[in-house]
Order: sequence, then C-alpha cells, then structure tokens
Amino acid sequence: MIDLHTHSTESDGTCTPSELIDLAVLNGIDTIALTDHDTCAGLKEAQQKADMNGIKFIPGIELEIEFKPGEFHLLGLNIQNWEGVLDKALEKIMERRLHRNLQIVQLINEAGIDLDYAEVKDEAKGQVIGRPHFASLLVKKKIVKNTAKAFDKYLAVGRPFHIEKEALSLEEGVDLIKLAGGHPVIAHPMTLFLSWGKMPERLKSWKEMGVEGIEVWHSGSKIKNCIRLEKLADELELFKTGGSDFHGENRKDRPLGYGAGGLEVPLDPRIPFLNQDN
Repeated sequence: MIDLHTHSTESDGTCTPSELIDLAVLNGIDTIALTDHDTCAGLKEAQQKADMNGIKFIPGIELEIEFKPGEFHLLGLNIQNWEGVLDKALEKIMERRLHRNLQIVQLINEAGIDLDYAEVKDEAKGQVIGRPHFASLLVKKKIVKNTAKAFDKYLAVGRPFHIEKEALSLEEGVDLIKLAGGHPVIAHPMTLFLSWGKMPERLKSWKEMGVEGIEVWHSGSKIKNCIRLEKLADELELFKTGGSDFHGENRKDRPLGYGAGGLEVPLDPRIPFLNQDN
C-alpha cells in the first residue's frame, strides 16, 4: 500500500511523526509521505522511524497557494534539502497563520460563541494551530456534532468562520519546492472549484509553470471525478498521486492508506521518485 498525503502533530494531525510510521506498519503501508502544512519539522523523525521499519519514506510538505474561487494546495513531494531553503519562507508563512487564527477567534466571538485563543492553543497541544483545532472546539462546545460538520457549516471556504490565508503565488510555491529538490503536485484538485470545462486549460498552464503531478486519488473525491482526473493527467502527461490526507482523530473519515471511496491508493509507475533511492 501507498499513501502520499498525511499529516502529523507538527501541523494539524493527532499522530506524532513516529506514531504515523507505526500506524503505517500496522496497516501494511510500505511507502508513505509526510506532508505537513507549511512545516518540515517532522520529516527527520519520520524518516528515522521509517528506516528502522523498512518503509520507503517520502519527505514532503503542503503549501497554500493564492487562488480563487476555491482552495489551491500544492504538495511538495520528495523534498531533500529543505533546511535553509524553506526555513525563511516558512517563518513568514507561520506569522501569517497566527494573524489568520486570531481573526477566526474574533469571528467566532462575534457570532456569540465564547472562545479564547488560549483555549485554541490548549486544544492544539503544541501543534501548529489550524482549522481542525477550531473544529474540535466547536464540537466540544456542542455547536456541531462532529468536526466534519464544523468544516461544512463554519470553516470551509465561503462559510462564516473562514478566513483566507495570505498565501504564496503558484510561482513561489513551485520555486520553493524545486529549490528543495522536490516535485510539485496539485493536491485534491476538486477543491479548486473549477468547472470541467476550465480544468484542462488551467492544468496545462500550471504544468508550463512547473507543476509535475496531480493528486488524482484523494480520500475526499468521488470515484467518478477521480476517473476524469486520471484521464486529464494522462492526456497532459502529468504523473498521478493519491493519499488519504490523514489527520488522525481530527478527521476520522480519512483512514491512513485509503483514497477515494475507501479504496487503496493505486500506484502510478510514472512517479519519478518512487523508482529511485531517497
């Protein structure tokens, strides 16, 4: 089994990098990428644990890209020399994240829900604070029944507590990933909210800007959409990836190792970094 999109406690997951690898072993996964949001902090720990267990580890990251009408996330897969190259850029991203989180707290308070930023930090337990922590608190305060409902009703794009990130341009994201020796891949393309009529031309232009792959088999996608994305990727000669987008207890609907429809993630033999040693 393979999973090329996961998160740990270094961003907004609930498993430490080591626990993530332990779970991968338990689930029979032999190739796994850690792609935390805006940080490389867990990569060394995960790499060491994977080496101890004989698992192929793919160092990665997930970056937010400036885009409308939907969300554009860019995976950087098989990054190698991230120290120094990404550090300064990531520091600025984290400053922007803090400002955004404080704005979300303000919106929640204005809606009549009592929430203090100290509560959010406690909920995060040392993790990089993100929307899943707000979602968890909304569940604890009995505003919603579960975290999925919290996103659907309050935290997703266009919802009352959603604040856009001050994100990178695609050029910046691609350059950072390639400077770190990685491969830029468009994550969960259905969240771009692009029509099927516009999707081919956009993907073509993004390929010309340096994008190399598409996350075709994402756990949040419908099978019929994955099939259409597969066809587009093949037509444009972009390699295909897939992943659970695992967040642990923060997203119980995304079990490790499984993509769309609860099926195992297929392996595209054209993925360049799976045919070479890290």
